[in-house]
Amino acid sequence: MTHEEHHRSHRAGWLRAAVLGANDGIVSTASLIIGVASANTSQENILLAGVASLVAGAMSIAAGEYVSVSSQADIESADLKLEKKSLDTDFHAEQEELADIYVDRGVEPALATEVAKQLMARDALGAHARDEIGISDVVSAQPVQAAVSSAFTFVVGAALPLLIAWAIPGEHQILSVAIASLVFLGVLGGLAARVGGAPVVKGVTRVTFWGVFAMVVTAAAGHLFGVAV
Repeated sequence: MTHEEHHRSHRAGWLRAAVLGANDGIVSTASLIIGVASANTSQENILLAGVASLVAGAMSIAAGEYVSVSSQADIESADLKLEKKSLDTDFHAEQEELADIYVDRGVEPALATEVAKQLMARDALGAHARDEIGISDVVSAQPVQAAVSSAFTFVVGAALPLLIAWAIPGEHQILSVAIASLVFLGVLGGLAARVGGAPVVKGVTRVTFWGVFAMVVTAAAGHLFGVAV
């Protein structure tokens, strides 16, 4: 009977970007709508602010994710080039270094040396990338994937409070947007936790807490200054 384990670390790159985008879309757009509405602004201006938040936010988070993850990719590339140079100049010393890593992890010295020798015979750079630097195909930086995931989920997240604001104008708008957004955030937190293998309650709690905090602060600012913020 084959024993299979369903790991989730391969989802880390796109899941992080997707959750960040959706969470930011909901929180920033809902907070902006609540802040503007608290300043007694017209329905047209409230919706305009929401649409502007959706478009500008999606572009901003896509650009930010791309630049940020590209910087990570640049660091990884530089480390790999440095490691390749070391392998070209002193292969034996690099083999000993890899064996020492395995010894530190509990492998017998003789076995560690043999393992390092065999792994480096097959893919020396790959072995050092994984075990010395910590770079693997599973966790390597993917700038385009991160940018697309975050932008798409931002639009989806931002559209939810915007639709509520459009459907429910007037005196109940702020409360409706706040409650609906917290429900959306709770669902997002629970779903992200489940996909990532984390406790669902913990995921729901942390995302709704910061959502409430952002909305309260923005609503207070809008009410205090009486202007669109």
